[in-house]
Amino acid sequence: MKPDLQTLIQEQKTFSQAEFDAFARLSGDDNPIHVDPDFATRTRFGRTVAHGMLLYSVICGAISRHFPGAVQVSQELMFPAPTYADEPMTIHLELLAQDGSQLRLLTEMRNPAGEATLTGETVILL
Repeated sequence: MKPDLQTLIQEQKTFSQAEFDAFARLSGDDNPIHVDPDFATRTRFGRTVAHGMLLYSVICGAISRHFPGAVQVSQELMFPAPTYADEPMTIHLELLAQDGSQLRLLTEMRNPAGEATLTGETVILL
């Protein structure tokens, strides 16, 4: 694939509480903010929130689907807002720059209100 600077990839993903729970078992991160709805209702979030690395894994999957065989060189991530279960999220990958076979991509996840819940940049080699 020879991307151009106008490339924008969008996918939809709705996380479930079962996915939060499965990721907690897999990762060993069973922080109650992710897996205990009763606990989470008493926090500033009011609900359970996704693990940051679960969100990152979805970004990695999107990169792999759209850039098969690419090697991820770096990834910067911030989580400015929570990602909740049962909300349709939009995943954005946008080509920011290309230098030969090296691409710099914007990586974002946005909630239904358009608020970024994950934002960052990644560098991949094709």
